[in-house]
Amino acid sequence: MQTKLNSPNDPHEPQYDPASDRYVLRYDHDGSATLTATIVHALASVADVDVSQGEFSLYDSVDPDALERIFGSKTDGSPRDGGHVCFTALDHEVYVFANGDIFIYPPAETARPTTH
Repeated sequence: MQTKLNSPNDPHEPQYDPASDRYVLRYDHDGSATLTATIVHALASVADVDVSQGEFSLYDSVDPDALERIFGSKTDGSPRDGGHVCFTALDHEVYVFANGDIFIYPPAETARPTTH
């Protein structure tokens, strides 16, 4: 588990919000990373797992291709403006919203980051 807050200037890293006991980050629909890559890297950071060693696959929790289709642009090219999906991965509850917000709730028994 992370032991300190990430730099608040890094929008690509999950930030721990002690008031709501969750990690928060925003997916950039116009950025170079896919939604699923953003989620995988955020979960790896929060849960302290190494995705390059095969310790975690998003397929164990949700269909990544379906996530991309659900939150991708509509057939007419317009962006999605509503809806969300919730799933559990690595014992964390993950909420993904059409507006790009991603919330990750850690399990109750895990240590929380300290603020420095």
